[in-house]
Amino acid sequence: MTDGHSRLIAVTDRKYFFDREDPEKAFFRQLERLFSLDLKAVVLREKDLVLEEYLRLAEKVKGIAGEGRQCRLILHQYPEAAEALGIDAVHLPLHILRELREKSPERLNGFRTVGTSVHSTEDARIAVQCGASYLFAGNIYETTCKPGLEGRGLAWLKEVAGSVNIPVYGIGGITPGRMKEILETGAAGGCMMSGSMRL
Repeated sequence: MTDGHSRLIAVTDRKYFFDREDPEKAFFRQLERLFSLDLKAVVLREKDLVLEEYLRLAEKVKGIAGEGRQCRLILHQYPEAAEALGIDAVHLPLHILRELREKSPERLNGFRTVGTSVHSTEDARIAVQCGASYLFAGNIYETTCKPGLEGRGLAWLKEVAGSVNIPVYGIGGITPGRMKEILETGAAGGCMMSGSMRL
């Protein structure tokens, strides 16, 4: 794998496989592939699931991720799930991160890695104040996940990356072929959602 792949974070979207004969099997097969690659991490997103459903899925994915791989598993949205499964990395929507920082800051101390997504330099500064250790910033290009929404562009990514002292990963329309220009902005790397389901 190239160094560009080691700066990529995959974000899951199991709905990509809903038209398959066995969607769950196809999704897990793709996860096995992702964890075998030289990626930075895999974020188990799956926003449509309630906590109990997400926890059951995350437990299975933890088994697929295994131990000692370079590619890390990061849970999304539910710190409770990460705590229950002993996973030390979580990606939280900014409003959830702010709420935890204000009401239960001790819970964040249990995580080695806490990420969030931002859409402005002001969001980025707030995220740092709340204890984020990395950021997703987007969308950079127009993307199939949000059709019709114009990308914010590379200059905007450079501005966000330069406004904070933690790693920033561009998201939205990212491909391995675009990683060179993403990295030239000063970003730490890029994130792929729909594209990662085809890697």
